[in-house]
Amino acid sequence: MLSYQHIYHAGNLADVHKHSLLAWILKYLTQKDKPISYIETHAGRALYDLQAPEALKTHEAVVGITRVSNWFARDHPYQKCLQKTNKKNGKFMYPGSPMIASQLLRSSDVITLAELHPSEHKALELALPNAVCRQVDGFSMAHSILPPTPRRGLMLIDPSYEIKEDYDTIPTHIKKYTRTWNVGIIILWYPILMSFPHKSMLTKLLSNHPDALRHEVSFPPARKSHSLIGSGLFIINPPYGTTQETKHLETQFDMLR
Repeated sequence: MLSYQHIYHAGNLADVHKHSLLAWILKYLTQKDKPISYIETHAGRALYDLQAPEALKTHEAVVGITRVSNWFARDHPYQKCLQKTNKKNGKFMYPGSPMIASQLLRSSDVITLAELHPSEHKALELALPNAVCRQVDGFSMAHSILPPTPRRGLMLIDPSYEIKEDYDTIPTHIKKYTRTWNVGIIILWYPILMSFPHKSMLTKLLSNHPDALRHEVSFPPARKSHSLIGSGLFIINPPYGTTQETKHLETQFDMLR
């Protein structure tokens, strides 16, 4: 459980999929004056050095954000976050989802993050001193704080799936979350691997939440030994316009085939 560190995978194509859509939704939510709650169950360290030995070992960012950053217009919120991070921290730094949320949200919004890994949690606190960063199990934290204040908001669930039981337990967690917080936007990310372990989880999720938006993209493996061939998002209560934004992403990812 405590072995996973996202630095090996930061800026890969799955991050591009997940973070670009997250940024778009957060930008949409902040168009209204009403404050929101942002919750993340598996936050990571928030800021990643793509020149770190771990990142260079896998080269996932090289075929990820380094290759496709031109997909996004200057005024796209994801592109703005990339540029802001590079300007402040250096051109090889990449913003994780907590950093993206921190940059797009306002002082009236509430950010609550969970990260169980000790060194990742410490780095998270250093990167985002104004956020609530808890060193706890993210699934349990979400149960304890829902419904949040403000009630309007978004929760990102982005586990590593190194614990194989997550595929079985996540549908149960999310079913309980929606009962407690029926107005919340819940975004679940899942990997698409060559063995397709997500299929049974997705079947349960679709049965429990038939109105949710499922969006998947596929792409070539980053290297021959790599089993990640796609990225999936399951979005409950997607905001207006989300489907159109996903279609734009599909067009971009189709060019990689």
